[in-house]
Amino acid sequence: MSDGERRPPMVQIKTPEQIAKMRAAGLVVAAIHAATREAAVPGASTKDLDEVARKVLAEHGAKSNFLGYGGFPATICTSVNDVVVHGIPSDDVVLKDGDIISIDCGAIVDGWHGDAAYTAFVGSGHAPELVELSRVTEGSMWAGIAAMKLGNRLVDISRAIETYIRRQPKPGGGRYGIIEDYGGHGIGTEMHMDPHLLNYVERRRGKGPKLVPGFCLAIEPMVSLGTPRTEVLEDDWTVITTDGTWSSHWEHSVALTEEGPLVLTAVDGGKAKLAEFGITTAPDPLAK
Repeated sequence: MSDGERRPPMVQIKTPEQIAKMRAAGLVVAAIHAATREAAVPGASTKDLDEVARKVLAEHGAKSNFLGYGGFPATICTSVNDVVVHGIPSDDVVLKDGDIISIDCGAIVDGWHGDAAYTAFVGSGHAPELVELSRVTEGSMWAGIAAMKLGNRLVDISRAIETYIRRQPKPGGGRYGIIEDYGGHGIGTEMHMDPHLLNYVERRRGKGPKLVPGFCLAIEPMVSLGTPRTEVLEDDWTVITTDGTWSSHWEHSVALTEEGPLVLTAVDGGKAKLAEFGITTAPDPLAK
């Protein structure tokens, strides 16, 4: 299909009741994040972290949306150092002091999906440019979430992410690499749905659909210390930077409601971070 013949995205719009179910899935993802972050220490294998995630899913009666997806053999993705995304947990990959690891995971509750990722520092002694890399990637995610406003269009989120990254000075000079081949996506009754969300603006794609109540997105910038280009290893999953530079990956699933955004995979619904942008989050449908 040529660029001029691209089909318009078929966006699944959710009801408030459906968003509440996605919030339940999102909170399971948040629990996996908390448990794996605590377990990501020197000497732990990435397979150990996968076992931690499996236990959390079982405790919550949730299903993994990663395990078996397109043949993926694990519950979480564990991407260490120059691995951008889709790293496969293994007994052979043992975390060392000074590593960084991006953990991407999801959950299904009542047929509805949650999906989120974060970058963690293993041990101590990390170079300042790595700390800054993660800060910039996470900050760009929140800038994108803040642009998820009623009346905006999909491209406004892409622009907010790219603009945030480009405005951050890179230690040592040069520019951060905004990964080109992977981006965010719609989410709901499936993990990956329309529309595809670029983390930069590509003019020929146009403005994209208008953001309306019930719109749900997984917003996930991936940024490297060097190139924006990647390659896939022989396992057909592991994605690395072509120049060997290290990368960071952050992601949250977000619902847009009549009352504003709700970050489904954040424990507080995104309240604290979005307050920095002057944004009030929508009420949490599962709040007691």
